[in-house]
Amino acid sequence: MRLTLTGRHVDITPDIRRLVGKKIARLDRVLNTKAVSGQVELWIEKFRHVAEIHVHARGGHMLKGRAVATSWEEALSEGIDRIIQQAQKLKGKWQERKRQPRPVRRSLVGPDTRMVQVQRIIRSRRYPVKPMSLDEAAVAVGPAPDAFVVFRNSTTDAISVMFRRKDGDLGLIEPGA
Repeated sequence: MRLTLTGRHVDITPDIRRLVGKKIARLDRVLNTKAVSGQVELWIEKFRHVAEIHVHARGGHMLKGRAVATSWEEALSEGIDRIIQQAQKLKGKWQERKRQPRPVRRSLVGPDTRMVQVQRIIRSRRYPVKPMSLDEAAVAVGPAPDAFVVFRNSTTDAISVMFRRKDGDLGLIEPGA
């Protein structure tokens, strides 16, 4: 995560920079790589130390935390605590959304800029192509309405398909010459 540290009328010492890095590390444990960038502004109002923290997370989410305390450590801890609460809520939403698969829509844009639905080809299993006569294939089709048999015709030695038609009769598909 990229971190920008700004002090308004406050000198940013290495100790303050180390303290900010230590506190931001707590946020990194919650968001992992989902945090894109962060800005920390520090300033003093009379005797109060003010820390304002903005974290930009994945998906355009901004997490904001502002805290006022008597020391930098307290102000940064309170500000980070507020951001961690927001981050945990956001992370819960991300995880909840991941559990529900979304339907996949596949479409191609044709030359006439119409949307054409793409059909997927799903290979279900392999069928052994055995040499059979037409009578043997008719027996092998079975009574199911969507049954079929792929076989090698023993008389013509060509691959053929015999299937059960909707009206209950048998259909035969033979290759053309």
